[in-house]
Amino acid sequence: MLTYLLRRLFYTLPIVLGVMLLTFFLFFMVTSPENVARRQLGKNPTPELVRNWLKTHGYDKPQFVNLPFDKQYNPEYPWWDSQFTTHMRATLLFQFGKSDATGEDIGDRLRQGAGPSALVTLPAFLVTLLVTVSLSLVIALYRGSYLDWGGMFICVLLMSVPIMVYIIAGQWLLGLVLRYFPIFGFATGTDSLRFILLPLVIGVIVALGASVRFYRTVMLDEIGQDYTRTARAKGLSERVVLFKHVLKNALIPILTNVVADLPLLILGSLLLENFFGIPGLGNLAIVAINELDFSLLRALVFLGSLLYIVGLLLTDISYTLVDPRVRLD
Repeated sequence: MLTYLLRRLFYTLPIVLGVMLLTFFLFFMVTSPENVARRQLGKNPTPELVRNWLKTHGYDKPQFVNLPFDKQYNPEYPWWDSQFTTHMRATLLFQFGKSDATGEDIGDRLRQGAGPSALVTLPAFLVTLLVTVSLSLVIALYRGSYLDWGGMFICVLLMSVPIMVYIIAGQWLLGLVLRYFPIFGFATGTDSLRFILLPLVIGVIVALGASVRFYRTVMLDEIGQDYTRTARAKGLSERVVLFKHVLKNALIPILTNVVADLPLLILGSLLLENFFGIPGLGNLAIVAINELDFSLLRALVFLGSLLYIVGLLLTDISYTLVDPRVRLD
Protein backbone atom coordinates (compact mmCIF):
# COMPACT_ATOMS: atom_id res chain seq x y z
CA MET A 1 0.00 0.00 0.00
CA LEU A 2 2.91 2.33 0.71
CA THR A 3 4.03 2.12 -2.92
CA TYR A 4 0.50 2.93 -4.08
CA LEU A 5 0.24 5.92 -1.74
CA LEU A 6 3.58 7.30 -2.88
CA ARG A 7 2.55 6.88 -6.51
CA ARG A 8 -0.75 8.66 -5.91
CA LEU A 9 0.99 11.48 -4.11
CA PHE A 10 3.38 11.79 -7.04
CA TYR A 11 0.39 12.06 -9.40
CA THR A 12 -1.17 14.67 -7.12
CA LEU A 13 1.59 17.23 -7.64
CA PRO A 14 0.92 18.00 -11.35
CA ILE A 15 -2.82 18.17 -10.66
CA VAL A 16 -2.35 20.75 -7.92
CA LEU A 17 0.11 22.69 -10.06
CA GLY A 18 -2.36 22.64 -12.94
CA VAL A 19 -5.15 24.01 -10.75
CA MET A 20 -2.89 26.78 -9.49
CA LEU A 21 -1.78 27.64 -13.04
CA LEU A 22 -5.38 27.72 -14.30
CA THR A 23 -6.45 29.93 -11.40
CA PHE A 24 -3.56 32.28 -12.10
CA PHE A 25 -4.47 32.53 -15.80
CA LEU A 26 -8.16 33.14 -15.11
CA PHE A 27 -7.38 36.08 -12.86
CA PHE A 28 -5.60 37.95 -15.64
CA MET A 29 -8.32 37.01 -18.12
CA VAL A 30 -11.05 38.49 -15.93
CA THR A 31 -9.31 41.67 -14.83
CA SER A 32 -5.91 43.29 -14.38
CA PRO A 33 -3.98 44.07 -11.20
CA GLU A 34 -4.34 47.79 -12.01
CA ASN A 35 -8.14 47.49 -11.95
CA VAL A 36 -7.98 45.59 -8.69
CA ALA A 37 -5.77 48.32 -7.22
CA ARG A 38 -8.23 51.04 -8.25
CA ARG A 39 -11.09 49.00 -6.79
CA GLN A 40 -9.32 48.58 -3.45
CA LEU A 41 -8.04 52.17 -3.21
CA GLY A 42 -11.41 53.82 -3.73
CA LYS A 43 -12.44 56.60 -6.10
CA ASN A 44 -9.90 58.20 -8.42
CA PRO A 45 -6.61 56.99 -6.87
CA THR A 46 -3.48 58.68 -8.10
CA PRO A 47 -1.02 56.75 -10.31
CA GLU A 48 1.48 56.86 -7.46
CA LEU A 49 -0.99 55.17 -5.09
CA VAL A 50 -1.71 52.50 -7.70
CA ARG A 51 2.00 51.81 -8.21
CA ASN A 52 2.59 51.60 -4.45
CA TRP A 53 -0.32 49.18 -4.05
CA LEU A 54 0.98 46.97 -6.87
CA LYS A 55 4.47 46.92 -5.35
CA THR A 56 3.12 46.13 -1.86
CA HIS A 57 1.13 43.15 -3.15
CA GLY A 58 3.78 41.92 -5.58
CA TYR A 59 1.86 42.76 -8.75
CA ASP A 60 4.65 44.98 -10.08
CA LYS A 61 6.64 41.87 -10.98
CA PRO A 62 6.42 40.24 -14.44
CA GLN A 63 3.77 37.58 -14.69
CA PHE A 64 6.01 34.59 -15.50
CA VAL A 65 9.72 35.28 -16.17
CA ASN A 66 11.63 38.44 -15.36
CA LEU A 67 13.76 38.75 -18.51
CA PRO A 68 14.73 41.89 -20.49
CA PHE A 69 12.62 40.96 -23.52
CA ASP A 70 9.47 40.91 -21.34
CA LYS A 71 7.50 44.14 -21.53
CA GLN A 72 7.00 43.95 -17.75
CA TYR A 73 10.71 43.48 -17.07
CA ASN A 74 11.75 44.88 -13.70
CA PRO A 75 15.51 45.06 -13.02
CA GLU A 76 14.86 45.23 -9.28
CA TYR A 77 14.16 41.47 -9.22
CA PRO A 78 16.22 38.44 -10.34
CA TRP A 79 15.19 36.63 -13.53
CA TRP A 80 13.35 33.84 -11.70
CA ASP A 81 11.32 36.18 -9.49
CA SER A 82 7.86 36.70 -11.02
CA GLN A 83 4.25 36.81 -9.88
CA PHE A 84 3.66 33.17 -10.79
CA THR A 85 6.80 31.76 -9.18
CA THR A 86 6.16 33.79 -6.02
CA HIS A 87 2.56 32.60 -5.95
CA MET A 88 3.53 28.94 -6.48
CA ARG A 89 6.33 28.96 -3.91
CA ALA A 90 4.25 30.65 -1.21
CA THR A 91 1.11 28.55 -1.81
CA LEU A 92 2.95 25.22 -1.75
CA LEU A 93 4.44 26.27 1.59
CA PHE A 94 0.96 27.28 2.83
CA GLN A 95 2.13 30.87 3.16
CA PHE A 96 -0.86 32.62 1.62
CA GLY A 97 0.25 36.14 2.46
CA LYS A 98 -2.02 39.14 2.95
CA SER A 99 -5.49 39.81 1.65
CA ASP A 100 -5.66 42.17 -1.34
CA ALA A 101 -8.79 43.81 0.07
CA THR A 102 -8.15 44.14 3.80
CA GLY A 103 -4.44 43.44 4.29
CA GLU A 104 -5.24 40.77 6.90
CA ASP A 105 -3.27 37.55 7.08
CA ILE A 106 -5.09 35.01 4.89
CA GLY A 107 -4.08 32.09 7.09
CA ASP A 108 -5.80 33.72 10.06
CA ARG A 109 -8.95 34.35 8.03
CA LEU A 110 -9.05 30.74 6.87
CA ARG A 111 -8.68 29.47 10.43
CA GLN A 112 -11.41 31.81 11.66
CA GLY A 113 -13.79 30.68 8.92
CA ALA A 114 -13.15 26.94 9.23
CA GLY A 115 -14.91 26.71 12.62
CA PRO A 116 -18.29 28.20 11.62
CA SER A 117 -18.24 26.19 8.37
CA ALA A 118 -17.65 22.95 10.25
CA LEU A 119 -20.43 23.75 12.74
CA VAL A 120 -22.93 23.88 9.87
CA THR A 121 -21.64 21.31 7.40
CA LEU A 122 -20.45 18.53 9.74
CA PRO A 123 -23.80 17.98 11.56
CA ALA A 124 -25.67 18.34 8.26
CA PHE A 125 -23.33 15.79 6.67
CA LEU A 126 -23.77 13.22 9.46
CA VAL A 127 -27.54 13.66 9.72
CA THR A 128 -27.94 13.48 5.94
CA LEU A 129 -25.86 10.30 5.75
CA LEU A 130 -27.83 8.60 8.55
CA VAL A 131 -31.25 9.62 7.22
CA THR A 132 -30.59 8.90 3.54
CA VAL A 133 -29.03 5.46 4.06
CA SER A 134 -31.84 4.49 6.44
CA LEU A 135 -34.57 5.69 4.07
CA SER A 136 -32.97 4.00 1.07
CA LEU A 137 -32.84 0.71 2.97
CA VAL A 138 -36.50 0.96 3.93
CA ILE A 139 -37.53 1.89 0.39
CA ALA A 140 -35.46 -0.97 -1.03
CA LEU A 141 -37.07 -3.35 1.47
CA TYR A 142 -40.53 -2.40 0.20
CA ARG A 143 -39.46 -2.07 -3.44
CA GLY A 144 -42.30 -1.98 -5.92
CA SER A 145 -44.81 -0.93 -3.25
CA TYR A 146 -46.64 2.35 -2.81
CA LEU A 147 -43.95 3.35 -0.30
CA ASP A 148 -41.31 2.92 -3.00
CA TRP A 149 -43.26 4.90 -5.63
CA GLY A 150 -44.22 7.61 -3.15
CA GLY A 151 -40.67 7.91 -1.84
CA MET A 152 -39.23 8.27 -5.33
CA PHE A 153 -41.87 10.87 -6.21
CA ILE A 154 -40.93 12.93 -3.14
CA CYS A 155 -37.21 12.56 -3.94
CA VAL A 156 -37.68 13.85 -7.49
CA LEU A 157 -39.84 16.67 -6.14
CA LEU A 158 -37.15 17.67 -3.64
CA MET A 159 -34.50 17.59 -6.37
CA SER A 160 -36.62 19.78 -8.66
CA VAL A 161 -36.80 22.69 -6.22
CA PRO A 162 -33.81 25.10 -6.29
CA ILE A 163 -31.93 25.60 -3.06
CA MET A 164 -32.85 29.29 -3.08
CA VAL A 165 -36.51 28.34 -2.65
CA TYR A 166 -35.71 26.30 0.45
CA ILE A 167 -33.63 29.12 1.92
CA ILE A 168 -36.22 31.85 1.33
CA ALA A 169 -39.15 29.64 2.40
CA GLY A 170 -37.31 28.51 5.53
CA GLN A 171 -36.36 32.05 6.53
CA TRP A 172 -39.91 33.28 5.94
CA LEU A 173 -41.83 30.43 7.61
CA LEU A 174 -39.54 29.31 10.43
CA GLY A 175 -37.81 32.64 11.00
CA LEU A 176 -40.28 35.47 10.34
CA VAL A 177 -43.69 33.80 10.82
CA LEU A 178 -43.12 31.15 13.49
CA ARG A 179 -39.98 32.81 14.94
CA TYR A 180 -38.36 29.49 15.79
CA PHE A 181 -34.92 30.52 14.53
CA PRO A 182 -33.03 33.73 13.78
CA ILE A 183 -32.73 34.24 10.05
CA PHE A 184 -29.35 35.96 9.99
CA GLY A 185 -26.22 36.18 12.09
CA PHE A 186 -23.91 33.99 14.10
CA ALA A 187 -22.73 33.63 17.69
CA THR A 188 -19.99 31.74 19.47
CA GLY A 189 -20.27 29.02 22.10
CA THR A 190 -23.61 27.43 22.90
CA ASP A 191 -25.46 30.42 21.44
CA SER A 192 -24.37 29.27 17.97
CA LEU A 193 -26.84 26.38 18.14
CA ARG A 194 -29.89 28.51 17.43
CA PHE A 195 -28.16 30.13 14.45
CA ILE A 196 -27.08 26.88 12.78
CA LEU A 197 -30.25 24.80 13.22
CA LEU A 198 -32.16 26.37 10.33
CA PRO A 199 -29.24 26.12 7.84
CA LEU A 200 -28.71 22.55 9.04
CA VAL A 201 -32.33 21.58 8.37
CA ILE A 202 -32.27 23.18 4.93
CA GLY A 203 -28.95 21.52 4.08
CA VAL A 204 -30.38 18.09 4.97
CA ILE A 205 -33.56 18.67 2.93
CA VAL A 206 -31.59 19.84 -0.11
CA ALA A 207 -29.37 16.72 -0.11
CA LEU A 208 -32.18 14.28 0.72
CA GLY A 209 -33.67 13.66 -2.72
CA ALA A 210 -30.52 12.94 -4.74
CA SER A 211 -28.84 10.90 -2.00
CA VAL A 212 -31.86 8.65 -1.33
CA ARG A 213 -32.29 7.95 -5.05
CA PHE A 214 -28.59 7.11 -5.42
CA TYR A 215 -28.44 4.86 -2.35
CA ARG A 216 -31.69 3.12 -3.32
CA THR A 217 -30.20 2.28 -6.72
CA VAL A 218 -27.10 0.89 -5.00
CA MET A 219 -29.21 -1.23 -2.66
CA LEU A 220 -31.37 -2.60 -5.47
CA ASP A 221 -28.27 -3.49 -7.48
CA GLU A 222 -26.89 -5.48 -4.56
CA ILE A 223 -30.26 -7.14 -3.92
CA GLY A 224 -30.07 -8.66 -7.40
CA GLN A 225 -26.69 -10.31 -6.78
CA ASP A 226 -26.21 -14.05 -6.35
CA TYR A 227 -25.21 -13.86 -2.69
CA THR A 228 -28.57 -12.36 -1.73
CA ARG A 229 -30.42 -15.18 -3.46
CA THR A 230 -28.19 -17.67 -1.64
CA ALA A 231 -28.93 -15.96 1.68
CA ARG A 232 -32.67 -16.17 1.03
CA ALA A 233 -32.34 -19.80 0.05
CA LYS A 234 -30.79 -20.50 3.43
CA GLY A 235 -33.98 -19.22 5.05
CA LEU A 236 -32.82 -15.78 6.17
CA SER A 237 -35.50 -13.11 6.40
CA GLU A 238 -35.57 -10.20 3.97
CA ARG A 239 -34.64 -7.76 6.74
CA VAL A 240 -31.58 -9.79 7.73
CA VAL A 241 -30.50 -10.08 4.10
CA LEU A 242 -30.91 -6.35 3.56
CA PHE A 243 -29.38 -4.97 6.74
CA LYS A 244 -26.65 -7.56 7.32
CA HIS A 245 -25.54 -8.52 3.81
CA VAL A 246 -26.71 -5.90 1.30
CA LEU A 247 -25.71 -2.88 3.39
CA LYS A 248 -22.23 -4.28 4.02
CA ASN A 249 -21.59 -4.91 0.33
CA ALA A 250 -23.01 -1.51 -0.65
CA LEU A 251 -20.42 0.34 1.41
CA ILE A 252 -18.00 0.92 -1.48
CA PRO A 253 -20.30 3.17 -3.57
CA ILE A 254 -21.54 4.78 -0.35
CA LEU A 255 -17.97 5.56 0.70
CA THR A 256 -17.23 6.93 -2.76
CA ASN A 257 -20.12 9.37 -2.43
CA VAL A 258 -19.35 10.24 1.20
CA VAL A 259 -15.61 10.85 0.93
CA ALA A 260 -16.05 12.95 -2.21
CA ASP A 261 -18.13 15.33 -0.09
CA LEU A 262 -15.45 15.73 2.58
CA PRO A 263 -14.02 18.99 1.12
CA LEU A 264 -17.43 20.57 1.63
CA LEU A 265 -17.09 19.99 5.36
CA ILE A 266 -14.16 22.40 5.39
CA LEU A 267 -15.09 24.83 2.65
CA GLY A 268 -18.69 25.08 3.73
CA SER A 269 -21.78 25.92 1.70
CA LEU A 270 -21.60 29.12 -0.33
CA LEU A 271 -25.31 29.97 -0.46
CA LEU A 272 -26.26 28.82 3.04
CA GLU A 273 -23.46 30.74 4.72
CA ASN A 274 -24.01 33.84 2.61
CA PHE A 275 -27.79 34.06 3.13
CA PHE A 276 -27.66 33.23 6.83
CA GLY A 277 -24.70 35.46 7.64
CA ILE A 278 -22.45 32.65 8.87
CA PRO A 279 -18.80 33.80 8.74
CA GLY A 280 -17.47 30.54 7.31
CA LEU A 281 -15.23 29.74 4.38
CA GLY A 282 -18.16 29.61 1.96
CA ASN A 283 -19.15 33.14 2.85
CA LEU A 284 -15.48 34.12 2.68
CA ALA A 285 -15.34 32.90 -0.93
CA ILE A 286 -18.35 35.04 -1.86
CA VAL A 287 -16.75 38.08 -0.21
CA ALA A 288 -13.48 37.43 -2.05
CA ILE A 289 -15.29 37.30 -5.40
CA ASN A 290 -17.25 40.48 -4.74
CA GLU A 291 -14.17 42.37 -3.57
CA LEU A 292 -11.83 41.02 -6.30
CA ASP A 293 -9.63 39.64 -3.54
CA PHE A 294 -7.50 37.41 -5.77
CA SER A 295 -4.99 36.39 -3.10
CA LEU A 296 -7.77 35.10 -0.82
CA LEU A 297 -9.64 33.44 -3.67
CA ARG A 298 -6.61 31.52 -4.97
CA ALA A 299 -5.92 30.29 -1.42
CA LEU A 300 -9.48 28.94 -1.20
CA VAL A 301 -9.21 27.29 -4.62
CA PHE A 302 -5.90 25.67 -3.67
CA LEU A 303 -7.31 24.46 -0.36
CA GLY A 304 -10.42 23.06 -2.06
CA SER A 305 -8.48 21.19 -4.73
CA LEU A 306 -6.05 19.79 -2.18
CA LEU A 307 -8.86 18.58 0.08
CA TYR A 308 -10.65 16.98 -2.85
CA ILE A 309 -7.53 15.05 -3.86
CA VAL A 310 -7.00 13.93 -0.25
CA GLY A 311 -10.65 12.85 -0.16
CA LEU A 312 -10.18 10.67 -3.25
CA LEU A 313 -7.06 9.13 -1.70
CA LEU A 314 -8.97 8.36 1.50
CA THR A 315 -11.71 6.79 -0.62
CA ASP A 316 -9.24 4.32 -2.14
CA ILE A 317 -7.84 3.47 1.29
CA SER A 318 -11.31 2.98 2.77
CA TYR A 319 -12.12 0.42 0.06
CA THR A 320 -9.56 -1.95 1.58
CA LEU A 321 -11.21 -1.59 4.99
CA VAL A 322 -14.72 -2.58 3.87
CA ASP A 323 -13.84 -5.10 1.15
CA PRO A 324 -10.92 -7.51 1.74
CA ARG A 325 -10.88 -8.36 -1.99
CA VAL A 326 -9.57 -4.87 -2.79
CA ARG A 327 -5.79 -4.59 -2.89
CA LEU A 328 -3.86 -1.40 -3.52
CA ASP A 329 -0.86 -2.72 -5.42
